[in-house]
Amino acid sequence: MGETYVDVRRGEYHDSVSLMSASLVLAKVPGIAEAQVAMGTPLNLGLLAERGFDVPAGTGAGDLVVAMRVADLPGQRAESVLSLAADRLDEVLRAQAPEAGGDGGAAPAPRTVGGLLTRTPARLALVSVPGEYAFAEAMDAVRAGSSVMVFSDNVPVWQEVALKEEAARRGVLVMGPDCGTAQIDAAGLGFANVVEVGPVSIVAASGTGAQHLMCLLDAAGLGVRHVIGVGGRDLSAEVGGRSTRQALDALAGDYDTRLTVVVSKPPDPDLVARLRQEARDRRQSVLWAPVGPGERDLTAVAEDVLRAFEIPAPDWPQWRPPTPLAATPGRALRGLFCGGTLCTEAATIAGAALPADRFTMTDFGDDAYTRGRAHPMIDPTLRTERFVHDAADPDVGTVLLDVVLGHGSHPDPAADLAPAVAAARANVVVSLTGSNGDPQVRDDQAAALAAAGAHVHLSNAAATRHAISLLT
Repeated sequence: MGETYVDVRRGEYHDSVSLMSASLVLAKVPGIAEAQVAMGTPLNLGLLAERGFDVPAGTGAGDLVVAMRVADLPGQRAESVLSLAADRLDEVLRAQAPEAGGDGGAAPAPRTVGGLLTRTPARLALVSVPGEYAFAEAMDAVRAGSSVMVFSDNVPVWQEVALKEEAARRGVLVMGPDCGTAQIDAAGLGFANVVEVGPVSIVAASGTGAQHLMCLLDAAGLGVRHVIGVGGRDLSAEVGGRSTRQALDALAGDYDTRLTVVVSKPPDPDLVARLRQEARDRRQSVLWAPVGPGERDLTAVAEDVLRAFEIPAPDWPQWRPPTPLAATPGRALRGLFCGGTLCTEAATIAGAALPADRFTMTDFGDDAYTRGRAHPMIDPTLRTERFVHDAADPDVGTVLLDVVLGHGSHPDPAADLAPAVAAARANVVVSLTGSNGDPQVRDDQAAALAAAGAHVHLSNAAATRHAISLLT
């Protein structure tokens, strides 16, 4: 297993996005078998204990915990590995720290979002802290007169409602909680793809659903202007579409947006009926695209959008492996996803074609899998471990995976996944969401995965149908 090392830095706070990046950097240091950098919340301490790390008593939520497991190495070599890892960690955290300012020395850093906005007013704040602390920070921003994107997940629904009610009273917008993707005037926030600017805007109660749609449209030559994330629960009966209504109102006055698409996980039908009527009353051009049973898949939605602009739908890109995939004795389909909406879409398609006992679809981006861990689009370790297991199972004929590119995502997911693909006994089909403008470069990632033996599709729906076709 290797020796464990735990360092507690008292009173040193960093946001969750910074800590996700730091954990990923440490895990890539040669000789480090496992690494986790997290604040010392009770949840995180429990997860570290489960992984065999002995955290000193008295560690609290305001303390930074650095936990590493070193591969079995000679003593001196292990010390060198730990020293290198510590240096890398300091580099990452320094690069993400706020700049000192003021004459005659560094000004004290604001201790709240409201304090920061008082010093430096802004129209939009991004909150990315553990879920139990997000409400206070987001409410602070709203009361300071700023719209806010709440990247944090695991926020109770009553807090979401309270935030959005306060935002409506103050004329600002809350995106989220659990808002992973936004694009405002072509500037990406959170997990964001690089696409051309165009006449389509997206209101998204689904992060990866929005990313998938914008990348399909970009591949067809149609650009996207805004993506306003509202959080996956916004179109539920409990939340009542509060942010969706505000977003649609705002886009109705944006003359550069000629068509708005609302992408969501399965919404409350009565709520959507009311919002549809409101859009009709103001003569706003809105295409509704909920994902789930009885609804059109996102590739079909993209084709609907293209038709509205009299653009022919292309043959959606796919990349074939050197040896064609073939049906195998395995009868089961396993879907292992980072994106919740892509998982829902795949499950809907599979459910219409296969008995329920022949497929399972797992969303590794669900809150149950991300407590105390980086999102799998950043650190896919947990998903890769499951893939290795399922791809070796003789009962499994095909494993279906999604890979989501863009800013904020893993810098080279194909390099991480390709060895496991090459070793798989089962067929491997990949749904790839990304553009050639993304830092990872879509075509390069696709080529590497195909060379390893996967059949890669830009369309998640096409990938799912191809995966099903390979079962016997």
